[in-house]
Amino acid sequence: MEETLKDLKDEELVSFGTMDKSPSNMSEKEYEEWKIKSKDFVREYLFSINQPLVYEKDGVMVAEYKDGRIEKV
Repeated sequence: MEETLKDLKDEELVSFGTMDKSPSNMSEKEYEEWKIKSKDFVREYLFSINQPLVYEKDGVMVAEYKDGRIEKV
């Protein structure tokens, strides 16, 4: 299977993942709820495999760890 993500249609991404509906077909309320759930899911997943969540905070890249530590990257 040599498909890349950009080769897949929204409908195919939905069928391969855990989503019920494509973000492009969601109402504004559904989309906002999905974004919140997605962020929580990613955070919990990364912490469950003992990996930090890396993101930008105040213009600096940081790594947040399961124990609550936040370190500059």
